[in-house]
Amino acid sequence: MSTTSTAVPSELATGTWAVDASHSEAAFTVRHAGISKVRGTVAITSGTVVVGEDLASTSVTATLDPSSISTGDAGRDGHLKTADFFDVEQFGEWSFASTSVRPAGSDHVIVGDLTIHGVTREVELATEFSGTAVDPFGNTRAGFEATTTISRKDFGLTWNAALEAGGVLVSDKVVITIDASIIKQA
Repeated sequence: MSTTSTAVPSELATGTWAVDASHSEAAFTVRHAGISKVRGTVAITSGTVVVGEDLASTSVTATLDPSSISTGDAGRDGHLKTADFFDVEQFGEWSFASTSVRPAGSDHVIVGDLTIHGVTREVELATEFSGTAVDPFGNTRAGFEATTTISRKDFGLTWNAALEAGGVLVSDKVVITIDASIIKQA
């Protein structure tokens, strides 16, 4: 694909593709105490990619379940689910809906509205298309990896604790990576 093309990747057939939640993941990384990183995942519960004839008619939507958050530490996971952070009792769903897709070299940028904790902000997902394959069950699959960096404060996530030596326990910057497998719908 040319670097100025507004075409979708040629291997990606037009039509509707469904996110395969069992083979897709939303991951995040945030700096902890200024010296290490905490990594975690949030389940993608559903999603759709509608591939149009060109990028202007292509769209992406996804829904995530914040109650599924997993960082490898049950205590931390429990705290993240409280009103201090994600308040999953009140905000039990996160969502993404694209507003545009544009080329970026041989890759793409998906621009859209991300809603976390009841707050919607525009984000840009730097997206790499991984190709297509037919699985052993006859499904045509495609893969993508997308990355963005957000400010958690922009989403009303402001809880923190001051450190004795200065600084804070949880950084504001959060890197989000989506690894998605999608299946062509009949």
